[in-house]
Amino acid sequence: MKILPDSSDPFNRSSFSFILVGVPGLEAFPTCLGILFCSAYVLAVVGNGAVLLVLGLDRALQAPSHRLLAMLALTDVLMVSSVVPKMLGVLWLGSAEIGAAACFVQMFLVHTLTAVESGVLLAMAADRYVAVCHPLRYQGVLGGPAVTRLGLAVVLRAVLAMAPLSGLVTALPYCGPRVVPHSYCEHMAVAGLACASARPSRLYSLAGSSLTVGTDLALIAVSYGMILRAALAKESCRRALSTCGCHLSVVLLYYVPGIVSIFCQHFSGTVSAGTQVLLADLYLAVPAVLNPLVYSLRSRQIRTALLRALWPSSGCA
Repeated sequence: MKILPDSSDPFNRSSFSFILVGVPGLEAFPTCLGILFCSAYVLAVVGNGAVLLVLGLDRALQAPSHRLLAMLALTDVLMVSSVVPKMLGVLWLGSAEIGAAACFVQMFLVHTLTAVESGVLLAMAADRYVAVCHPLRYQGVLGGPAVTRLGLAVVLRAVLAMAPLSGLVTALPYCGPRVVPHSYCEHMAVAGLACASARPSRLYSLAGSSLTVGTDLALIAVSYGMILRAALAKESCRRALSTCGCHLSVVLLYYVPGIVSIFCQHFSGTVSAGTQVLLADLYLAVPAVLNPLVYSLRSRQIRTALLRALWPSSGCA
């Protein structure tokens, strides 16, 4: 293994590197894992890219819900792009080394974007609640400026929550072996390599993740519960049940692996390292693949606009 320079000197902090393992326990299957994550990356980028293209070109798709869909698609593209290309380099090219600065930037992006996505999913649940339960007040509550402010609040919340965590991790000294038992620079995996106590960053990560995820998930559940109650009262529940069921399936696919991964890393020994890493990878990649299908392409307006963009002469109305 390559001998890395000593990082115990604070003036040498920008010159050291980390080594990414990939998926611990599955190092013998780099080709299969690479094909899996490369396929997921291509599908995520193409699907979300198509959604962004259609929403950007079609002026008729400017409703608050469409703007939230655009924000979700952009978040998904940025999220998978911050992780998968380097992961493929590790699996296929043996390019396991990553500079300290690049590692910390990747860590900040991954954790910030997961918080942004959680906030966007909550905003979309609130959007559907207002549309179904208070349709006459929809434009007043979620007009253009309101959605813009909501989007900025989601991003600001994520940045403010993750900036202290990044500061705590980057301030730690890394003077021993810097082999990260993960496929990307995940906070707990990197902090565990420090030659000083990482307890403050661990506690902040656990408290911050639990508060953010717990609050968002509880509010999403309340929103969809009220939507279903309103739909049942109107005796028009079939479409609402179908839509809510699909949405909640993707929400659970996003939150459940993430929650399991977070708590398994804080309470080690319950799940193998390879399983933890796969869970962390899948909860970043799988929702990014499914979100365009569940949230965007189920909309007749977006499907029609996409067909019109792909085949202008088809005459789609």
